[in-house]
Amino acid sequence: MSIVSKHCINKNSSVKEALSKLNEIAPDSILFVVDEDVKLLGSLTDGDLRRGFINNLGFEDSLLNFIKKDPLSIHLNNYSLEELKSYQERLFKLIPILDDENIIVDILNFRYQSTIIPADAVLMAGGKGKRLMPLTKNTPKPLLKVGDKPIIEYNIDRFIEVGVKNINLSINYLGEQLINYFGSGENKGANIKYVKETQPLGTIGSILLINDFKFDDVIVMNSDILTNIDFEDFFLTYKNSGADMAIAATSYHVDVPYAVLEVDGGNKVQSLKEKPRYTYYSNAGIYILKRELLNMIPRNEFYDITDLMDAILAEGKSMITYPINGYWLDIGKHEDFNKAQEDIKHIKI
Repeated sequence: MSIVSKHCINKNSSVKEALSKLNEIAPDSILFVVDEDVKLLGSLTDGDLRRGFINNLGFEDSLLNFIKKDPLSIHLNNYSLEELKSYQERLFKLIPILDDENIIVDILNFRYQSTIIPADAVLMAGGKGKRLMPLTKNTPKPLLKVGDKPIIEYNIDRFIEVGVKNINLSINYLGEQLINYFGSGENKGANIKYVKETQPLGTIGSILLINDFKFDDVIVMNSDILTNIDFEDFFLTYKNSGADMAIAATSYHVDVPYAVLEVDGGNKVQSLKEKPRYTYYSNAGIYILKRELLNMIPRNEFYDITDLMDAILAEGKSMITYPINGYWLDIGKHEDFNKAQEDIKHIKI
């Protein structure tokens, strides 16, 4: 049952039916009363019914006599993440999400979702995982289990937690197993779709096989990454910067065990640093980009994400990095896979 079906009740339902349904959905005891088109008419709680009974309403009266009209709601594509954060801080539990005709298309439940990031997601899940053979002989790398669930499922669940429910999987090697495992995503309250390469298209080329993006921004991620990156902060940083693309980055430190002389173009010493540490940032395989940038990718050609980055810079567009301050692991080799099995016991993903 979808969250909309779970928390909506038709205006012609009886008071007894409403009480029964409120009892079933505890502790999230709030219903949204709708018409035949699922257009929002009001909200209904145990307290609303109780106040109605005190005011001499009875079981035979219409639900419309009990409801709270004009309950808090948000309109699809017309809200800010800061606004949602303020509702959460004010202890709102459930908020209906409406389209332009006030029809409920989704419901935000703060017990399971922290926000709703207005973006589509693409998980690149087509690699053969050659370095992890023989583990990947009969299982695609994204479906290898870390702890009690597959690597890719951690990423899908985290997308859903931040309200990213339009999730596209780019598959190839043993891709049917991914389709069989996740299906349409309905059991997770998501909309999961699949595209499959008929020829190698690089690390970003297959994104052009997707033709039904809903939002202006797209999150692209390698599916074999284990991370607790703060997607909300990542997205806010990207939007507030006005950049065309944001690249998540991990820090890499190099400690020099000697004093380092820094010189000018010749041999003149400019400064002396005692055993310095140099920090470099590496591509973490997670990106947010404006959907319009996809027009820069050639169709039916092998094209890597680094090719797109070069094109963006060549055209003078804006690109920023976002440092991952939490956990990140690229599971490419057996050592990484073994490390992930230990790390998952101690970190929250």
